[in-house]
Amino acid sequence: MKLDAALPPTRLADVPAIATAAEAAGFSAIWTTETQHDPFLPHALAAEHTRRILLGTGIAVSFARSPATLAYTTWDLAAQSGGRFILGLGTQVKAHIERRFGMPWPESPVAKLREQVQAIRAFWNTFQNYDKLNYRGEYYKLTLMSPFFNPGPLPPKTQLSSGLIPIYIAGVNTGLARLAGETCDGFLAHPFNSPRYLREVIQPAIAVGASAAGRKTSDVVMSVSLFAATSEKELAYCRQQISFYASTPSYKPVLELYGWGETAEKLSAHAARGEWGEMPGLVTDAMLEEFVTYAENPVALAAALKTRYTGLADRITLYLPFVPGQQDDWWQALIGEFNS
Repeated sequence: MKLDAALPPTRLADVPAIATAAEAAGFSAIWTTETQHDPFLPHALAAEHTRRILLGTGIAVSFARSPATLAYTTWDLAAQSGGRFILGLGTQVKAHIERRFGMPWPESPVAKLREQVQAIRAFWNTFQNYDKLNYRGEYYKLTLMSPFFNPGPLPPKTQLSSGLIPIYIAGVNTGLARLAGETCDGFLAHPFNSPRYLREVIQPAIAVGASAAGRKTSDVVMSVSLFAATSEKELAYCRQQISFYASTPSYKPVLELYGWGETAEKLSAHAARGEWGEMPGLVTDAMLEEFVTYAENPVALAAALKTRYTGLADRITLYLPFVPGQQDDWWQALIGEFNS
């Protein structure tokens, strides 16, 4: 199991120092999110200033982009990083796609994301092998690629054994987990998860998708973002973030697994009215025990993470971003113990 770092929302000027420090600290990968900044741009800088660490989007909003723009951007980042780039995609939710990005929400998010993944790979095949671009689906028809617009193959040193840039997709529910098993290289588990939810809901769904496609579950890397805390202050922050995520209607099945569906409905009602301050109080201590890994210090936290997620995750990323100069001793103790 590998320990990865989450890049904080920050200016591009700060990225080289953070990436360099993350690699030196012993993290296995750096993940960017798409919240306040573009998720791809930091990796151009991170690739320039690192040599070993993997670089990935966790996530880039797929439905805000065409397969062509995703294919071109990731092709350049794969070349820039020497083959260390992972394309992590997420659908986001309907309200954000329609009202924040001004894009249409598909009738079937799973079907559209499947086509996006297939279409991106069709572009990559054309770039790498100069095969004719000919992808035809319900959502995309892609048949034009003249030599002027083809960047050509990746340099040999950047090509992976599979010949493809890894594609991970994120999700909370079973539809996207099955899709990951069917066609993707990895699954990015949303931080609003628990070991029980991963074991009873996500892993079986990935297995179903993999079996249907003649693949093995082990073909899909499980990368889990998770809440962790070693103080009451950190625990309070986790409570706040959980209340926010649990208010999203499409995430309701996570709480329903425990019989807490009524709490999800109350949180959604508060969020609809903008009553954010009322929401953390609905997250009980029992919920925190399920959704947060808590320990008294970073050394104990490393042991607790291994206990909770061994057999469930191949990679884990703390929800807490890595910021050099903040809690350096804490991070050093956690990483040292985790990697020992």
